[in-house]
Amino acid sequence: MNWTLKKFEDLTSVELYAIMQLRNEVFVVEQNCVYQDADNKDPGSYHFMGWRDSKLIAYTRLLPPGLAYTEPSIGRVVTSPSARGSGTGRELMNKSIENIYALFGKSPVKIGAQLYLKKFYSSLGFQQSSDIYLEDGIEHIEMILP
Repeated sequence: MNWTLKKFEDLTSVELYAIMQLRNEVFVVEQNCVYQDADNKDPGSYHFMGWRDSKLIAYTRLLPPGLAYTEPSIGRVVTSPSARGSGTGRELMNKSIENIYALFGKSPVKIGAQLYLKKFYSSLGFQQSSDIYLEDGIEHIEMILP
């Protein structure tokens, strides 16, 4: 696996296309959710990508404090269906946490998690910090890594 971290303005057109394609494959098509993916947060974020054989199979968006929450945040967490069950998601999140600490300092990290992934995020140290809420028709909770 080849991991890369880039600011939005440093992404190539091929990388940006691969990011949008993977996010749409999972969040729009697989989860059958019509929503506005281009939410104006990409330009202010860092983009963490996991490549295998020139194919993007894992991705997160690392948001600085103040862009989504007061705390730094990890969002748009996605792994390709072809990589599931291989530990790629856990590796992606562990490396994303390392990167967010390197970028913004070791402070609490907040996420908006789909409720069905609560156990996964809890296993990484995140704790539920909100009631359940609906976002784009999917149950979510806010979680914080203290």
